[in-house]
Amino acid sequence: MNQERLLKVLLSPIISEKSTQIGEQNNQVAFRVTPDATKPEIKAAVELLFKVRVAEVKVLNVKGKAKRHGKTAGRRRDTRKAYVCLAEGQEINFGGEAA
Repeated sequence: MNQERLLKVLLSPIISEKSTQIGEQNNQVAFRVTPDATKPEIKAAVELLFKVRVAEVKVLNVKGKAKRHGKTAGRRRDTRKAYVCLAEGQEINFGGEAA
């Protein structure tokens, strides 16, 4: 796979209460990814960027919500999430821990 493409696959980690709980219980990390990303690309990108072994990748498409601004109806853009299950003993630290 092209290394330049792998660097563009992951858009951002999802840091929320739900993703933190999933991470603690199942040793998973949630990422927002590009809409055309495949599971092998996501696995390779996480292994390249964070130097960890990935056991499994689950992907889901989230449809954008319909929103109104006064009379004008619009909608938010669709997003794609990836839940990356890390191998035993592997961990990703985003640097948010305080001493």
